[in-house]
Parts: sequence; structure tokens; C-alpha cells
Amino acid sequence: MMKPAAYQAGDRDDRAAVLVPFARSHLEGALKLSQEMSWPYRLEDWDVALQLGKGFVLEHAGTVIGTAAWWPYGETHASAGMIIVAKTAQGRGYGARLMDALLTSARPRSIALNSTAEGQALYQRRGFVPIGVIHQHQGIPRGRHESPPGLVRPMAASDFEVIMRLDRDATGLERRQMLEKLLQSGDSYLLQRDGMARGYAISRLFGRGHVIGPVVAETETDAQALIEAALARLGSGFVRIDTSATSQLGNWLEGIGLEQIGDATTMILGTPAPSSGPARVFAIPNQSFG
Repeated sequence: MMKPAAYQAGDRDDRAAVLVPFARSHLEGALKLSQEMSWPYRLEDWDVALQLGKGFVLEHAGTVIGTAAWWPYGETHASAGMIIVAKTAQGRGYGARLMDALLTSARPRSIALNSTAEGQALYQRRGFVPIGVIHQHQGIPRGRHESPPGLVRPMAASDFEVIMRLDRDATGLERRQMLEKLLQSGDSYLLQRDGMARGYAISRLFGRGHVIGPVVAETETDAQALIEAALARLGSGFVRIDTSATSQLGNWLEGIGLEQIGDATTMILGTPAPSSGPARVFAIPNQSFG
């Protein structure tokens, strides 16, 4: 693959767009960009993403016209996302410029991302290959939902290392910082069987309501039990769950009122992280964190 160009803070091109590191001062501008794209991020969602990762923005006359961010998972892997260019600035190579800056910053890590149909060509030109599909389910859950007694319980602080092990086995990734942050900001649940932790789920405020994810479990039935526990706490509020097309949760989610409203293609540059199981990922924290 052609080595991406190295960009430095303050670089300019003939369109007078300045590439700079993503800072807290850019959050309001980033929020406006995502609103323009009808992405349901809140300012708080952008803030959490910036706290956990790093990235770049393109500014033109003091206005944020593009963003790109990435999140390190140890020294070998990362995820990328929040790659946006203002509609009026598209078609001028700004997306390529942001992506090349991101790759220069994140490599030699293997990098995963979830792409819209419009973004796939940009990523494929840089060596990304598709490896899966994510289905976005959302809506107001129907019916009554209860936490399965004796199977799922709220997570305690002392469970954190157990959750880390489950997550590492399921993903092959070192996501300690991300999990610490998500656990601080949401409700979390642990599924136990025969005295052993078999899965976990986190539910937190995000976008239009709550997102349930990650959900890590050994079986589809266990994943449903964890989601039921989260739904029992949330009541009749708006819920979003992003799940792999191979999770076998789609029909069940549709049946409880969480319709599939879109999808994204999972792509990777490099080598996927080697998961060891038996737990696997049934829902992701969001399409940027992966």
C-alpha cells in the first residue's frame, strides 16, 4: 500500500483549509457537522470520544469543515470513526487528507472501522478490506422486559477485571480505558452460570436515547438475557443496538420493536485481532469505537 502522506499541525493547501489536532475547542464545530449529516451525536458523545482517542480537524476561516478520530487498543490495534466532511466542502479531497493524517498517526496498528456506503471507496483506496456488516437497530421497545432472575445481576466494581477478561477473550483487544469510561457513565450487567462469569452488557446515554453495547456473551440466548436486563431498567425510552449481521439477534430485536434502520460495512487495514472465546461480541459500543 502506498505510504500515506505525513501531515503536521498547521499544514495548508491551496484551499486555505488548515489541518490541526482535534481539541476540545473543536467540539461545538464537530457537533454541527454531525447534525448536518443527521448523525444523532450529542456534545457529550463527542466529548467522550475525544477523551478516549485522538484525531484531526480541518478548519476553514475558523470553521470546522472536517473531522476524523481514532482510538488505540494497545500497541497493535485501533478503531477509526467520526470521519465527516461538511457537505459544502465535499469533492475537494478533504476526506482523503483527513484519512491520510489519521493513518500516519495510528499506524503501524491494524485499524478497523465501520463505513457508510459513501465512504467505502475512500477506505478501499487505502488498503481497507470488508470483513463484515453491522446492522443498526433502534426504536421504543415493545412489551414487558425483565432481568432473568439468578442469571443476570448488576455489575459490581469488583467485577471489572472479570469483565476485562471476557472482553479481551471476545475481541482480542486491550480496551481497558474505553471500558472504564463506559462503565462510569452507564449501567452494567454480568451474566453468571455455575458460579462463572459468562457475559456482560453496558447500557448508557447516547444519541437520541440509550445505546446497549458492548454485549458480550457465549450464546444468542445469553445475549438476549443481558439485553432484557438492560431494557428492564430503561423502561419505554428510545434504545439503539448495533449488532453484527451474523449475531442472529436481528429477528428478535425486530420482534421487540427495535427495527433495523441501516447498516455499515466493517473494514480493516491490517490483521483482525485474534479472539479466543468462548464469549463473542453480540453488540458493539457504537459504530466508531467498534
